[in-house]
Amino acid sequence: MDARQESASNPFGMDEKCENCPELCEARTTIAHGYGDVGAEFVVLGESPSEAADETGIPFVGDDERAVLDVLAAVDMCEDPDAAEPELSNAFLTYTARCRHPEREPTDREVQNCEPYLNSEIRMINPEIIVPVGQRPLDELAFEYTTFSEDELDVEERHATTIRGRGFEIMPMIAPEDQTDDQRTAFLDHLSETLGRDYRQTKGRRGR
Repeated sequence: MDARQESASNPFGMDEKCENCPELCEARTTIAHGYGDVGAEFVVLGESPSEAADETGIPFVGDDERAVLDVLAAVDMCEDPDAAEPELSNAFLTYTARCRHPEREPTDREVQNCEPYLNSEIRMINPEIIVPVGQRPLDELAFEYTTFSEDELDVEERHATTIRGRGFEIMPMIAPEDQTDDQRTAFLDHLSETLGRDYRQTKGRRGR
C-alpha cells in the first residue's frame, strides 16, 4: 500500500451511511466502498457486492468472487486471496454499485446513484489501467471514459485485450465464473505482458 495510507478499507472516507437507494438500504448489511492500495496503477471494477462482500464491506472476498483475487495473486498484487482482509499491492478493488440486494442485480438508477463514488475514486487514484469484470462494469466505463458506446463493447470479444480510455487503459475481463480455462490463461498472459512493458510512460504520471 501507499506509505501515506492509513486504511485499505474505504480509504477515501466515502459515506458509510448512504441512503440514496431506499430498497438497497433496507436489504444491505453494509456498504462495500473501495478497498486496496490508493497508490495503485490497477483498479478492478465489479458490478455489485457478493454476499460475503456485503457482510464485510470488502470487495471480491468470499467464494463467489475470490477468483478475481486469485488472478491478482498470480501477478503478485495480492498476498493471500483467502484472507479476510487481503493485502493488496498496486491494486484497488471497487464496484459500480456499493450495496447488495439478495434477490436482484442493481437497477440502472442505483448504479447511477453510485457514480459519484466511482468517479471520485478513479480521479483520486488516477490509475493506469481499469479492469472491468463482466459486461455491466464495462458498459459503465464505455460512455464516460472511452470513445465507444456501450453497444460497441462486448466483454466476450474484448476479454484479455486493451482498450484506450480517456486518461487510462481498460482491460476487460469475463467474470471468472464464466471463463473457460483458456480464457483465464489468455487474461493472465495479457496482464503479465502488460506488467512487463513500461506502461507508466503512457500518461506521464507523477513519481511514486
